[in-house]
Amino acid sequence: MTSNVTVGGLEKVSGVSPVTLSEDWSRVARLLVIVCLAVIGSVGNVYMISAIMIEDHLKKRGNTFMANVALADLLVTGVVMPASAVVILAGIKDSPLSAVCSLQWCLSIVCWLVTILSLLATAGENYARLCLSPHCYASLTQGRITLLMLAIWAVSGVMVALQFHLDLVPDYCSTKSTSILPYQATAAVLCLVLPGLVTLALYLRIILQVRLARANPSFKPPIAFNWDYSLMKTNLYSFFLFFLFWLPFGIVLCLASRKKTSALVFYNLAWLALGKSCVNNILYCVCNRHFRNAYINLFHYCCCKTTVTFSRRSRAEAVRPTGDVRVHIIPGYNMYSYTSPQRAGREASKSPGKRSNAGRTRPNCRDVYEL
Repeated sequence: MTSNVTVGGLEKVSGVSPVTLSEDWSRVARLLVIVCLAVIGSVGNVYMISAIMIEDHLKKRGNTFMANVALADLLVTGVVMPASAVVILAGIKDSPLSAVCSLQWCLSIVCWLVTILSLLATAGENYARLCLSPHCYASLTQGRITLLMLAIWAVSGVMVALQFHLDLVPDYCSTKSTSILPYQATAAVLCLVLPGLVTLALYLRIILQVRLARANPSFKPPIAFNWDYSLMKTNLYSFFLFFLFWLPFGIVLCLASRKKTSALVFYNLAWLALGKSCVNNILYCVCNRHFRNAYINLFHYCCCKTTVTFSRRSRAEAVRPTGDVRVHIIPGYNMYSYTSPQRAGREASKSPGKRSNAGRTRPNCRDVYEL
């Protein structure tokens, strides 16, 4: 059974931990939930980053900001959540538990701030790509994008580290005080409200300008424009998803300074907010076909291959068993590709008087994925 104790603005419930959640659940149940979230989220975020790297239609310098969001989500699912699983397995309590909670809370805020700033940068890049001239978009070079990404991480890390050092962030772990100071309210406006409004305004402006352009009968955009516009809408959905998961926790965090709030509700909403890192990559798979195609190719590469080779195999070993599908990350080393020199040599030796089909490509129904 749990008992309620009022501490600060939270009605603290004994047996409820910000790291290991409610003890009303068994250790096995809590461990399974956290491990499943961590594994699904980590694999999905790795897929999302890899999709931007391997899919031709996604290999655009501006999409680096989406990879930055996925990287921040990967830190949550790959570090924050596994830390809770380790705590449950080890049965850590008291002082070490508080240290783990502080580390999780600090890293979560850094990733949260990186995400909101990266969403803002993504909206600005989409606006430049769809609504401005190619000359203006060309000024957004790879070097500038890299510097902006590094600046986002540096600013987020320094701001959070200073606030933790000066004890200016709301106390999430010990719940001794959850009051929102004027400084914290100002920081929330500058780091959340203002970037959120600017991001929403940019997306609304893109939609308005595209609709006005399409109303003109002479407007015939290339197919790449339609692909970019579809990706922009997926980015907009990701922006809404971020606020959908984090806004309930933010509201409860503000209300906890004025009236009693159940710690059970408080911490469950905090974990709901962290769950956004597990869902965002799925959203891109569902809403965008290029991400979906990349996910399918990655799935085949990771799950449907029989062997992985890192060096050339001798011709005697290159006999392909019936029904065997092999995937190699280096196209030239793929013995079974219709464009490989090894296949061309075998075909030429078998039928020297006939024209070889080794140079032909199979755009559809191919069973070898070369990433």
